[in-house]
Amino acid sequence: MRRARRAVSRSTVGRAWRRSSALGLGQRALGFAALGFLTLVPLLIIVSSGDPENGRGFAQWLGEGLGVSRASRQQVEHLFIQPGQALRTTTAFGIAALAVFGLTLGAAVQSGYEKVWDLPPARWWARWRHVVWLTVLTGYLFFSATTTLRDKPLAGGVMASLSALLFLWWSQHMLLGGRIRWRALFPGAMVTVIGLLGLRLFSRLVFSPLIASNTVSFGPVGTVLVVQSWLVGVGVVVFGGALVGRLLCEKLPRRTRTMKRRRRDATS
Repeated sequence: MRRARRAVSRSTVGRAWRRSSALGLGQRALGFAALGFLTLVPLLIIVSSGDPENGRGFAQWLGEGLGVSRASRQQVEHLFIQPGQALRTTTAFGIAALAVFGLTLGAAVQSGYEKVWDLPPARWWARWRHVVWLTVLTGYLFFSATTTLRDKPLAGGVMASLSALLFLWWSQHMLLGGRIRWRALFPGAMVTVIGLLGLRLFSRLVFSPLIASNTVSFGPVGTVLVVQSWLVGVGVVVFGGALVGRLLCEKLPRRTRTMKRRRRDATS
């Protein structure tokens, strides 16, 4: 049993478990969900209202992002106002509070990435990276909320996956201050995109019936609980994908060296 425990501890699964425990993956995902609900929801409502003719509206965007059925999507749409109304009713104080929460979300994501790569916290003057990241995030969300390729679902899915891959890859490099090479960050971005696709499938199987049942039991609050649970899943995928990407980055060079050594032994 001791040998088995040592083997498991030295394996990739054992290292992933230890590092996820040190990362505090569950707590960070809960923090991401709380800040995401305070930041991403109003931000998406505002940016989708910026182009009311082509924009889908936040409720429709969220329903498609969740991947839920049409009936559950209608329950989500009942929670939010129609496109075009948010810009007329948003106040300066609301925008300022949104900016503060958005910068806090950027700091939380940066802290998670630094923990994944065992890096020390960045200096205080590096806060400008949060501003740049929030600005690019706003543009990315506006692009996602106003770009429609419904007549070509395959092309739309490929474009959404590719844009998410590029944004996540760049986000890691920007928030980490270039302390990790681009090549080492790519596996984490790829795993995160794959995890988001898996979360979409999980949402269709689990969250879609949950929205219907929770709406009957709790009313609109039940739908909010499901959306919040989905944001927790997004947080797990964001930080967990970066962690798995680091493990892959460490595993692949060793696997390559082992294969080269075996080839040399076989030829000799």
